[in-house]
Amino acid sequence: MDFRTRLFAALLAFVPLPAAADGVVDKIMTAADKTRLAGYEAARTKAIAEAKAGGGAQDVAVLDQILAKPPISFSDFDMTGNWQCRTVKVGGLGALVIYGWFKCKVTDDGSGWMLEKLTGSQRTKGRFYTESDTRLIYLGSFYVAGDPAKPYGSGRESDQVGYAVRTGPSEWRIELPLPEYESTLDVLEFRR
Repeated sequence: MDFRTRLFAALLAFVPLPAAADGVVDKIMTAADKTRLAGYEAARTKAIAEAKAGGGAQDVAVLDQILAKPPISFSDFDMTGNWQCRTVKVGGLGALVIYGWFKCKVTDDGSGWMLEKLTGSQRTKGRFYTESDTRLIYLGSFYVAGDPAKPYGSGRESDQVGYAVRTGPSEWRIELPLPEYESTLDVLEFRR
């Protein structure tokens, strides 16, 4: 092993990464959430069609801008820290609803990245698992401000599952298919 290879390996040891989806996530994920992820593409397509058919022109333009950003590698990305975050409810009851920006935080507990939405009435708290270089699986818990977050696996009313993708040097999003309430797809967008 040459000097550069050893140096690179040593540096990687200090970069926080999400927990690997090496079978662990399959053991943790509920059967209902496995079904939701299996239907991700169909739910996403349906949600976007519903949003474009019933959403206002300005909101549709914002949605198009968000979704046009292709996934890029997480390999040189440190997700930890404070973020601005907003929820976009795509399809379903309101066709397209774009909320304002709130506060979120990502920490690393030694086992990987953990997200918590800190402000706003609708909250989430959960963990990321690596699916590929450009996509993470998010397993989280939905809760309302003032109530404690239930642990993941507590039931469909609170369980959340989705895919996280990095979309820029300091931005990323999570797409949650078939959430329990209101929409066909929830998109949580993050920026520094």
